[in-house]
Amino acid sequence: MATKTTEQPLSKRDFEALAQFRYQLRRFLRFSENVTRRHGVTPLQYLLLLHIKGFPDREWATVGELAERLQAKHHGVVALITRCEKLGLVERSVDPRDKRQVQVRLRDKGEACLEQLARLHRAELLSLQGKFTVPDLKSFSPND
Repeated sequence: MATKTTEQPLSKRDFEALAQFRYQLRRFLRFSENVTRRHGVTPLQYLLLLHIKGFPDREWATVGELAERLQAKHHGVVALITRCEKLGLVERSVDPRDKRQVQVRLRDKGEACLEQLARLHRAELLSLQGKFTVPDLKSFSPND
């Protein structure tokens, strides 16, 4: 059963803020696409490396965890891992505590690639300070 909402319509300023946010986000993503390809990996391969290294409290992640982080299907992530394995960027091993799980770790080549790309991404984000802002979500609140 649908409920009637009392939300206020979005203002022109709301649309401008959303559009500006999406524009800056897209510019950063385009930068990422270009810089990763110039360094011999795809944007998705870079994200895989980043999510392995950036996984909280350990130096590896499972295929399922990486699928969640990448917002991708399990079988697609398995194929991505296979491609990265062939490039010498990552390695897989069976989890010694849970044989059903596969751990994915960075290899030295993956660590070096990620370090270089992450530095470039961080520099780009720093250059966007003040330009890349999240819209004021209070202005989107239905309770105003």
